[in-house]
Formats: sequence, structure tokens, C-alpha cells
Amino acid sequence: MKLPALIGVVLAMMAGVVVTRSLSSQSEPVRSVAGPRNIVKLGEPAPNFQLRDMNGQLVSLSDRQGKVILLNFWATWCGPCRVEMPAMERLYRTYSRKDFEILAVSTDPQGAAVTRPFQQEIGLTFPILHDADYRVGLAYGARTLPMTFMVDRQGIVRQLIFGARDWEAPEAHQLVELLMKS
Repeated sequence: MKLPALIGVVLAMMAGVVVTRSLSSQSEPVRSVAGPRNIVKLGEPAPNFQLRDMNGQLVSLSDRQGKVILLNFWATWCGPCRVEMPAMERLYRTYSRKDFEILAVSTDPQGAAVTRPFQQEIGLTFPILHDADYRVGLAYGARTLPMTFMVDRQGIVRQLIFGARDWEAPEAHQLVELLMKS
């Protein structure tokens, strides 16, 4: 089985995955249960961006090229986002920073004033970036939260994941490991 098909199978095994477009079929629109969405397309480069982290430092997606990136759009007020964060942290701690990175893009307008207490309460160590005006979220088409984009080592979007996930599930680890091999 080819890598894109295998990634699709792994994601299909994760509860609630709603992507209906295979990686090899770039001409079909991506659809969710709610119908068509204007989102970043699978198989295309992830749009670069620059956002500030918790310390005010600029972070860009292109700085992480060569790594598998779990790009997650979330907010502190989003219940499902809060639920998935501890498992994301455990996933983050499983893999080397040489190979894997999580970029958690907060859409909270208050920025670090609300994300820092949440980060400290949960003990999150992965980078939290701030998209207070939601420009990056809209550019990616992240109209629901949480929404995750899996980006391969070459900077190509390989999967879209709508809603919260159990990032400790074997299927989540399989997906990260498959993308690391690409």
C-alpha cells in the first residue's frame, strides 16, 4: 500500500475523521460532514506564516521545514481543545524535536494573558503561537476548533483532522511515524 493510502487508512481508524478526499486525488474538493469548505488543500504546500510565541518571539512554519508538523488551531474557551491538549503534550514528548514538532495556534484574542495560565496549569511544553486576529486561521480555512493540519517533512499538507482527537492512540503514533518516513 502506498504511503498516502496508508495514511488515509490510519486516519480513518481514528474516531470521527471526516476527510473524504484521498491524498492522491488533488482535483476533488475536500468535504466534511458540513459540506464543502474553503481550506488548505491536501497535497499542497502548507502556507507559511509568522506568529508570536508566548515570549513574543516570531515563529514561522518555514523554520520547522524538515520536520513533521502537527499544526493545531485551538482556543482556551474551546472544551474539546482543552480535552485533547494533555494527549498532544504526551505525543510531543514521545518524539525528538529533530523529527517532530507541534505548533499550537491559539485564536484567543487576549493572547498570552489567557494561554499562559492554561499552559502552566496543564504543563504544556510545545510552542503556543498567537493568532489573535485569526488571519492565519482563516488563511488555512480553520473555521471550527480544534482543527489540525498534519504537514510532512517537505512542508506538504497530508491530513486535515476536524475536532479533538486522542493523540495517545496507536493510530496517532502510526500517522506521525508514517509521515516521518516520507
